[in-house]
Amino acid sequence: MQLYSRSAGSGTPVVLLHAFPLSSAMWLAQREGLAPACRVITPDLRGFGGSRLGDEAPSLDLMADDVARLLDHEGVERAVVGGQSMGGYVTMAFCRRHPDRLLGVVLADTKAAADPPPARENRERIAEAVLRDGSEILVREVLPPQLGATTKQGRPMVAGRVRGLVQSAPPAAVAWAQRAMAARPDSSDTLRTLKVPALVVVGDEDELSPPAEAEAMAGTVPDGRLVVIEKAGHLSAMEQPEAFNHAVADFVRSLA
Repeated sequence: MQLYSRSAGSGTPVVLLHAFPLSSAMWLAQREGLAPACRVITPDLRGFGGSRLGDEAPSLDLMADDVARLLDHEGVERAVVGGQSMGGYVTMAFCRRHPDRLLGVVLADTKAAADPPPARENRERIAEAVLRDGSEILVREVLPPQLGATTKQGRPMVAGRVRGLVQSAPPAAVAWAQRAMAARPDSSDTLRTLKVPALVVVGDEDELSPPAEAEAMAGTVPDGRLVVIEKAGHLSAMEQPEAFNHAVADFVRSLA
């Protein structure tokens, strides 16, 4: 499995893993804004964008191993690895499986806790509905809580772009990713034993992964740093790209 990837810039490699159910297209502002500060590598996780899904059973570990192979392909030994939402789950799996490949970690609008049973059941319900009926349920149920109130009220172009990405997600990949996320373990111990610095980013209007959870995650990491982005919801990188890029660029500079 070779992931399709878009890259920009030079210097310290920074891998950014996209949210569910989007693609690396969400990182356009990061490829443009961070290119002067680092080498930005943004893959499509398996099944999304230009990457094949394959026949393997749903697994975040498999997605993390895909990212390690991408680093091999790019000639990168160690990188800052980060992700938003689902991309954060894959990042934490990468921390468990490939800790020697890390320079630092970015966890944006994500959570360390495993899904409780009702959340797992809801993921399965959505997976089955998408396979049966297409993306309608994603637009109706998954999309609305992704965006903060400020974006919904005042940024129609951002909301429209997110909606387009959600609608273009392949149903098979959506179902596969939902089942992979439902099976993920609690990652608190992973964060507690992290040997590299971690930047935890959260939108102050994020209802899915609230600031209190982000603060707890940052406190769990031995060298954890928290940045709260104002007027942003669950997709802080798309809703407030300048603030997000500033936080990541400062973090990358601090590693040097």
